[in-house]
Amino acid sequence: MADTSLSGTVSAVLDGDSIIVVDAGRREVEVRLAQIDAPEHGQADWQASRQSLSELLLGRTVTVERVDADRYGRIVGRVWEEGTDAGLEQVRRGMAWVYRRYTADQAYFRAEERARQEKKGLWSQPRPVPPWRFRHRAASSGSDPRRSPADRVSPCGAKHRCAEMLSCEEARFYLVRCGVKSLDRDGDGTPCEELC
Repeated sequence: MADTSLSGTVSAVLDGDSIIVVDAGRREVEVRLAQIDAPEHGQADWQASRQSLSELLLGRTVTVERVDADRYGRIVGRVWEEGTDAGLEQVRRGMAWVYRRYTADQAYFRAEERARQEKKGLWSQPRPVPPWRFRHRAASSGSDPRRSPADRVSPCGAKHRCAEMLSCEEARFYLVRCGVKSLDRDGDGTPCEELC
């Protein structure tokens, strides 16, 4: 990979481990936070995890240390805001799991264990379901939440109002990917508050 880092402003938080960064060239780049896995849409604490990451990053300038790219074309990287590792902070807050398949950094494991002991965030539930199990169950049932929103919604230009949106995910796609700013009346990065 030629570019190992990227800097820009976080224009949207898609969930507890995915953001949109607008770089110096004004390109929107989707970034998946490395080493963590946050609750999927439809899971308990999905909204809380997304809100936590929004509080950390939305509207702020970040540096992304690129680690990889995933099969959906997203950059996978460690995201830093003023010296804070956003992924590690999500784990500390109990808003994400350590993604064990892709993590060797012991700081993440220690942070998860402490959050679990203190029953923070998702650890306040008796038996929280890790996102990888949730995705496996969804894939087995024929509904795969990992598919890109672009695979599930109409192309840009087809819809412009919240009343036309069928889901929060579709509204988020139109706001972030298509630039339909009218879906976010209060400018907080969340489209169609009645859906999201």
